[in-house]
Amino acid sequence: MSGIVRAVSPVATRRAGSIRFLVILSALMAFASISTDMYLPALPTLAIALHTDPGRIQMTLSGFLVGFSLGQLLWGPIGDRYGRRIPIAIGVVLFIIGSAGCALSGTALQMMGWRVLQAVGACAGPVLARAMVRDLYARDRSAQMLSTLMLVMGIAPLLGPILGGQVLAIWSWQGIFWVLVGLGVLALIGLLALPETLPLDRRSSQRLGEALIGYVFLARNRRLLGYAVSGGFFYGGIYAYLAGTPFAYIEYYHVPPQAYGLLFGVNIVGMMATNLVNTRLVMRLGTDRLFRIGTAIAAVGGIALALDSRFGWGGLAGLVVPLFLYVSMLGFIVANSVAGALAAFPHKAGAASALVGAMHYGTGIFTASMVGWFADGTPWTMGWIIGAGGIGTFVSGIVLVRSLPPPKSVAAE
Repeated sequence: MSGIVRAVSPVATRRAGSIRFLVILSALMAFASISTDMYLPALPTLAIALHTDPGRIQMTLSGFLVGFSLGQLLWGPIGDRYGRRIPIAIGVVLFIIGSAGCALSGTALQMMGWRVLQAVGACAGPVLARAMVRDLYARDRSAQMLSTLMLVMGIAPLLGPILGGQVLAIWSWQGIFWVLVGLGVLALIGLLALPETLPLDRRSSQRLGEALIGYVFLARNRRLLGYAVSGGFFYGGIYAYLAGTPFAYIEYYHVPPQAYGLLFGVNIVGMMATNLVNTRLVMRLGTDRLFRIGTAIAAVGGIALALDSRFGWGGLAGLVVPLFLYVSMLGFIVANSVAGALAAFPHKAGAASALVGAMHYGTGIFTASMVGWFADGTPWTMGWIIGAGGIGTFVSGIVLVRSLPPPKSVAAE
């Protein structure tokens, strides 16, 4: 296979091409979305049950993002030093403990604390799954494989809100987190079939402290920083969408919680479609061209959403249509930005993946909080934040990425 970067164990190579390997990696990468999407229909219910306001409940999403962003900075170098499988297993155990803690929470503050722990565990899967793909494949091929993984993992956010709404209807909001505990246990079992993709001779000898300092060196690479900043603006809009739509749809437009998952699922179908297109075109058109197309369309969708939410154009459809445009571009923006950023650092794929992921998700800490801070009872706050995210991802993608030369990598492309 021409996309293989260097020799790996026969077992790893065989399983890397198997459906089992694909499914396990997709499940690991889905931990972020399943941890947030399943409980979205329950946010208004949580505000009532925990005797707090919607803004405080939206902070539970911000708390998750704090743990998810900072946790990646730890798991990246740990994965480069000790391999991928054991750190992922430890992360899944932390995810299980955090999910159980959320189910047992009696206050919003307790929920925020357990959400942080849940996130620290959950982020080990995505950051090291991306690194495993980079262990095996070179730049454009890795973007193709990441798109394939995201296409498969799209099932999680597609079903997450629908499943969460049904669990809420027949059980309770606590039941949503107990379901997450069960999914974590299944992931632990699945890890038994996951091969190690980082041989001993390719592991980093850096201590954790040295590796953390090494992030300064990685951040000085303008191309990596460009992809990370552009993706960060995009994810800022995504998490404003996650924090804002439960209240915009359910409370403002009176959409039933069970139907919320269907509207959410429309955007996931769009995301899966662009991931499918990306897998077909990336080897021919390249990562950068498709990345720029995605940022341009995201900007258009974000601006349209801001205008519709400000002036009430189109009612509910005025939110649903531009959100579809914006969220769908995840298929062009994320896989290509991650592959482009990691291309220059094949020996530090875990750390580079962690830095990019932390910057991508880190912006969501602020935007999800801003939706609560500036809430005015209308979709306008969500709209202008997503509009700013769309403009930011386009401008930074053009200024910081397009003008730079292709990255130099020791890996054979």
